[in-house]
Amino acid sequence: MNDPQNIRPPDDKEFGRRLGIVVFGFSMFIAAIIGMLLNIQVVNVKKYKQKAIKQYERVVTEVAQRGVILDRNSRMLAESIESISFYADPVKVRNTPLFDDKERPVIDKNTGKQKSYDNSVAVAALFSSQLGVNRQECLKELRRTKGMAVLGRKISVAKALPLMQEKIHGVWFDKEQQRYYLNVAAQLIGSTDSKNEGSSGLELQLNKELKGRDGTRIFQRNATGARYPAPDVQQQDAVEGNSVQLTLDGDIQSIVEDELSLAVEKFQAEAASSIVMDVRTGEILAMANNPSFDLNRRETWTPELARNRAVTDSYEPGSTFKLIMAAAATDILKRKAEDLIFANNGVLPLYNLKIKDHEAYGTITFRQAIMYSSNVVAAKTAMAVGRENFNAYARNFGFGKRTGIGLIGESPGRVRSLANWDRTTLPWMGYGYQVMATPLQTLLSYATIANDGELMRPYIIKKIVAADGRIVRENSPEIIRRVVSVATARYLGKEYFKAVVDSGTAKNAALPGISVAGKTGTAQRAAGGSYANPVYVSSFVGYFPVEAPRYAIIVNVERPRTAYYAATVAVPVFAGIAKRMIACSEEMQKNLAVPSPEQAALDAVATVVVPELKGLKGRDAQRLLKWLKLEMDYSGNFDGFVVAQNVTPGSMVQKERTIKVKLASRKINKTTS
Repeated sequence: MNDPQNIRPPDDKEFGRRLGIVVFGFSMFIAAIIGMLLNIQVVNVKKYKQKAIKQYERVVTEVAQRGVILDRNSRMLAESIESISFYADPVKVRNTPLFDDKERPVIDKNTGKQKSYDNSVAVAALFSSQLGVNRQECLKELRRTKGMAVLGRKISVAKALPLMQEKIHGVWFDKEQQRYYLNVAAQLIGSTDSKNEGSSGLELQLNKELKGRDGTRIFQRNATGARYPAPDVQQQDAVEGNSVQLTLDGDIQSIVEDELSLAVEKFQAEAASSIVMDVRTGEILAMANNPSFDLNRRETWTPELARNRAVTDSYEPGSTFKLIMAAAATDILKRKAEDLIFANNGVLPLYNLKIKDHEAYGTITFRQAIMYSSNVVAAKTAMAVGRENFNAYARNFGFGKRTGIGLIGESPGRVRSLANWDRTTLPWMGYGYQVMATPLQTLLSYATIANDGELMRPYIIKKIVAADGRIVRENSPEIIRRVVSVATARYLGKEYFKAVVDSGTAKNAALPGISVAGKTGTAQRAAGGSYANPVYVSSFVGYFPVEAPRYAIIVNVERPRTAYYAATVAVPVFAGIAKRMIACSEEMQKNLAVPSPEQAALDAVATVVVPELKGLKGRDAQRLLKWLKLEMDYSGNFDGFVVAQNVTPGSMVQKERTIKVKLASRKINKTTS
């Protein structure tokens, strides 16, 4: 037993030691708190601020509306429409909170927590009935153990609206953009990917201009979790993308695509391409390729089908290249259409090789040599022109370099440098071999002749316009250079290439009432690196009307199997395109001054019936008489009405006769004598 008297109180030294330990521990605790506060509020302030913001703020990206693509007549070729996609958190759907009839939470008495139920079956049934999706597939998505469930993608707003108004626990929707196309000029316009970014064609090339700028919306949460726009933060609105207007005519583009499709099917061809151009301005009215793909079905896109053959593919053009030979001969050799040339009876032995014609021509005129497409005469003429001159003419016409149209993947073709020419290069180039050209380059060479010898820069983007109407960029006709004189260009067109259509290899290219100039080409293409078993490219390039050229068209049909001569394959396609586009385009009819069928019938007769003019305004009466090829002489106020005419209505008179009328300021009833 301890004796209380023997217990000693702790001395001051031990008490001090114990107190020091307590003070040190408390100091360390205070220091740790201060250190944590410094870490949060000073050292890593940005990190913790971001964490805090995430708890009560949410940044929502507002996707900008992608700009539209229009044709020359403002017809929509590509536009973005808003669509709705529905998503769900499967865990939340399977644990939907339970409420009673008065919207009060139902509490479990044992756990004290709100009861929940599995809402998957009901949600699957709802989406199946509203969207037409497979119910079992929808239910399968909602049975996922992790990840997000997709209940519907890219649904139209009208169809999705009832579901958007539903408040379903664990289910939400996002607004997305869906690109919709008129579905013409697929290779040219291109397509977008799942993120609405351009992936090919003009959609890719002009992606920066079309996509616009996304906006941001910053929301905050209050104590109850409700979200509201942050009041002290500047919200950034989305900026709609620029609209792009092309030089294309949607109707003409459709016609060209249709004619190419028919040709590929008829001749069992591998592919075909065609371009329509306004020779005066350089505007491309149509650029088509076959086979193609469906712009509105992304799964049909392949790199091969998306290739714009009209600008990306180069080939040995064959006889269409004889334009270069004819132009150089006219200028350098002063060759005339009536000059006689010996065509070697269809065979020209040269350097242990032979240049052959499809027929054995003897002595023929230079016009006939071009009309009947003599390779022998073309080769002999090219050699007479000389390599330096011939090379200069080929390059001045634009061969061997890109055209300046600015499309993705455009090929420059190929013209060998003079240092790499061998002794066969010049004669073979004379009729379109040992040179590579794109369809666009070949078309431009003939458009240059049609445009009185001036080479125009081709363009397909007319203008780019901002959402506020401001013009961001605009293209206009641009002359690259003069290639040949006006006299040479007109001589070539009228003496040679018009003769090809009138009496030569392209008779089927003739258009009713409109003169056409052009040239056929049936070029061999090496297969497997050899010409032993060649395949053919049938082509025709022409322009019209010859007297005042306005439009040029090229047609290329690659590897036709049932026939291969251009006169049979490509020429009818040209004629079909030209006839149909003139018939459907009021702009083209106006530019060509094409008479209507009624006017043509009227012009065929020498006499006309005088119409009833009483009651018409002076201006309208004059217009009517002029249409009938009659003249009007009047007395009185021209802004008044016809009250009398000197020739009885219904009388037959000769054209050009003058009808005298009396005009008064007050309208007179036709029955008044």
